[in-house]
Amino acid sequence: MVDLTEQEQAAIRATMRPLGECLGEIGWQTRLIDLTEPQVLTLIEVAVGGFQDAMQATAQQAHAPHRPLSAADAPY
Repeated sequence: MVDLTEQEQAAIRATMRPLGECLGEIGWQTRLIDLTEPQVLTLIEVAVGGFQDAMQATAQQAHAPHRPLSAADAPY
């Protein structure tokens, strides 16, 4: 993995909750090798979508003149 910015690290952390919810629906004891293709695709969509949403929220907040953005602004 490349060196991530603070905002990217926060965006990755922000995906933990939705990804955990998705894994909870699949079943925490399910081995990765036993996942179906639709389940894997859903996990990828949740992870990528959560990252993109968090990065977009960070970008929108960055344009707000009130205060500087920090990792604490991640929605998790």
